[in-house]
Amino acid sequence: MDVALVPPLMVSTGFLPTGSLLQSLIHTCNEVCSMEKLPVLQARNISTMIRRIKLLTSLFEEIQESNGPLPPSSILCLTELFSVIRRAKFLIQDCKDGSFLWGLMQTELVSNQFYVLVKELGRALDILPLSLLKVTADVREQIELLHRQAKRVELFIDLKELERREELLVLMGSNSEKNKKNKGFIDSVKVKDILCSIGLRNTMDYEEETLKLEAEAHKQAGSGGLIVVSNINNLTSLVSYCKSIIFIDDEFEKPSKEDLKVQSTPSNRYYDHSSSSQSLIPNVPDEFRCPISLDLMKDPVIVASGHTYDRNSIAQWINSGHQTCPKSGQKLIHMALIPNYALKSLMQQWCEENNVPQVQSSPSSSSDLERSNSKRDLYEHAVDHISVVKAAVDAVKLTAEFLVGKLATGSPDIQKQAAYELRLLAKTGMDNRRIIAEAGAIPFLVTLLRSHEPRIQENAVTALLNLSIYNNNKILIMAAGAIDSIVNVLESGNTMEARENAAAAIFSLSMIDDCKVTIGKRPRAIPALVGLLKEGTPAGKKDAAIALFNLAVYNANKVSVVFAGAVPLLIELLMDDKAGITDDALAVLALLLGCSEGLEEIGKSRILVPILIDLLRFGSPKGKENSITLLLGLCKDGGEEVARRLLMNPRSIPSLQGLAADGSLKARRKADALLRLLNRCCFQSQNQIG
Repeated sequence: MDVALVPPLMVSTGFLPTGSLLQSLIHTCNEVCSMEKLPVLQARNISTMIRRIKLLTSLFEEIQESNGPLPPSSILCLTELFSVIRRAKFLIQDCKDGSFLWGLMQTELVSNQFYVLVKELGRALDILPLSLLKVTADVREQIELLHRQAKRVELFIDLKELERREELLVLMGSNSEKNKKNKGFIDSVKVKDILCSIGLRNTMDYEEETLKLEAEAHKQAGSGGLIVVSNINNLTSLVSYCKSIIFIDDEFEKPSKEDLKVQSTPSNRYYDHSSSSQSLIPNVPDEFRCPISLDLMKDPVIVASGHTYDRNSIAQWINSGHQTCPKSGQKLIHMALIPNYALKSLMQQWCEENNVPQVQSSPSSSSDLERSNSKRDLYEHAVDHISVVKAAVDAVKLTAEFLVGKLATGSPDIQKQAAYELRLLAKTGMDNRRIIAEAGAIPFLVTLLRSHEPRIQENAVTALLNLSIYNNNKILIMAAGAIDSIVNVLESGNTMEARENAAAAIFSLSMIDDCKVTIGKRPRAIPALVGLLKEGTPAGKKDAAIALFNLAVYNANKVSVVFAGAVPLLIELLMDDKAGITDDALAVLALLLGCSEGLEEIGKSRILVPILIDLLRFGSPKGKENSITLLLGLCKDGGEEVARRLLMNPRSIPSLQGLAADGSLKARRKADALLRLLNRCCFQSQNQIG
């Protein structure tokens, strides 16, 4: 939001004819005065600006109705007023359509922009010859009053907006004992009140605000600098986190006691609360005891196997070198510790009902794993301003852990919403993708790939696709056994979008060489990609083509691609302008030349050579390179027959000569080689005739 970037119009008596100038002024004023759904922020500055413009509208209308000649100074004044009003319109529109949170952070700057515009309006009115204009006495008095007010106007900054901003910043950086006891979460009720006060009242408002912040970050990327973009990204993370906590939690079902409770002998007698040993507390329900220490858990967490342990106990177990679940012996596919909020809530309730003291767990000073997963590290320092990135990272951590907890324990509706939120959170930023994986999301998302509910499956596979962009996550996704489930979605997913995103996920995973081998060994993976190449939308066909290209880089996969029937489909796609994947299809075909089976299958086509000749003339630079690669390979293998077909086509030699002169270095080299080969074939044919 930077209206100062809108340049004022050049002042000139010849800027517009008088009639056009007045008409433009009236039209612009009416646009400003008819704006609806004005924002909560900058309410006073906006309303007073609109009131001033309404008064000017009366002046312009009376001048237009008089239909008389205007003094030169009045034309100069009207031109300057048009510049001011137009910029005021842009400023109000920005306040209305832009991000409310970013507007709140920029309160002083935006208020100053309104102040500057009013002062410019006053300077423009300095040269307005009211006495020479044919206007009524009422209008003259109103304009004179407006002039005096504009001259003595003072900068107005809404103190309530400053208070809201400071409250929000303090909450973002709060490290109070209360927040620590509440697992490090921001006070959601207070944040909700603040956001509601600036116009964010429901989930749709939050989603729109996220989009506006992303658009603002994109706009500022070229001019605002890294700090400004970082500030905006921090706010985006805050909105995402608050949306998850405030609204999703309202929809999520909480497990009942019966879901977690096991039979235990009831007792109303307990030992002295001052006892230092928790083992002296009898009759603690078994599910509240840590399987390692057998004590009442202080901070229950879930490991990859699905079992729950006390955080300190399992952290010590893992840090001592173990990679298995102590209870089941199962190998842990990741080391993330997911807070078991449902069980902790029941434990707290049980402790209160039975007068058992609740002891807060203390993080281990020697445990890197503990430090990386503990919420007690959050919000340790007060936020000086939103440029402190820590608050945003912590918000993402809290959001990710919260959503993973819902994936682990929620109903299908809850899982669908949680997977959708993780999908969005993983859409941008490598840090987000890393944090989500560390929170343990990947195994639960892999499990959801088998869901029969279309949206759950679609959100899960898309979330995995977004997470896989971060290279370390590729290994975790493969280790979680995801590839078979992704292939199932690709082959027979519930929606076409799920199938297409599964293809994109295979492409992303196959960026790692070992994954190319693993995926290629799955007998259904490559045929499923070829199936999407035939059945998918244009975007789906492109996803399938680039995935096949990536897999075919590994030589052993080339034969599988050929045997799956990809070659005829790829050649057909070269003629399909709607598909828009000509370059991708050419790249795969050029790779398949590297195996004898591919060369043989490509050589069977009677339509390929004319298509390639046309692409030499009209294709993209990359398309021309791959076209010449294919033609050269076919000529070397097919010999005289392919060369004869090339020589018989009147467009081939000029196209090759043009490419040899103006193509890329690689294309020029191959065009020269092909021209020499054709010359040799032509010479041999002449000798045979002679």
